[in-house]
Amino acid sequence: MKTTYLIFSFLLISLMSNAQGKYLTKQGYVSFFSSTLIEDIKADNNQVLSVIDTKDGSVAIAILMKSFMFEKSLMQEHFNENFVESDKYPKAIFRGKIEDYSPVLSGTKDIYIVGQMTIHGITKDIEIAATLAEWRGNIMIKSVFPLLVSDFDIHIPTVVSNNIAKTVEVSFESIYKPYNR
Repeated sequence: MKTTYLIFSFLLISLMSNAQGKYLTKQGYVSFFSSTLIEDIKADNNQVLSVIDTKDGSVAIAILMKSFMFEKSLMQEHFNENFVESDKYPKAIFRGKIEDYSPVLSGTKDIYIVGQMTIHGITKDIEIAATLAEWRGNIMIKSVFPLLVSDFDIHIPTVVSNNIAKTVEVSFESIYKPYNR
């Protein structure tokens, strides 16, 4: 699994022929939250790789599915083996662009990121409302958005269907630093 992460890292970095305007994080954060009357489920992942190109506002994000950590190990096992099939589909990938990107001179601004999300081998167009801030030469992007589980062909067995929400809340936050070769 680490090999897959390293290979993807090198591919993303190799796309950066000119480092000026590129920002990178290897420790982005993403979580998802499922809430039902029966049970709340939360998983966190602090091993998110992402690149932003400030020249055109393009964004690429790679998430290792096995890096999601759950409160209960059995939930983590079911998530990886039965729902997202992490051995078969090891990563979630987002490729997109910040609409009308322009640098923030101070403070924060609301943005939309439009692109394609691939989870469980299924790619869907998605638009994400987010907040962008730039300070001390770094960029921060933060967002909370819903994802419909069935959009990504993730089947929830009937026996646990009341325990898992049909729509999960995804939270994303990353602090990007200038990429220097």
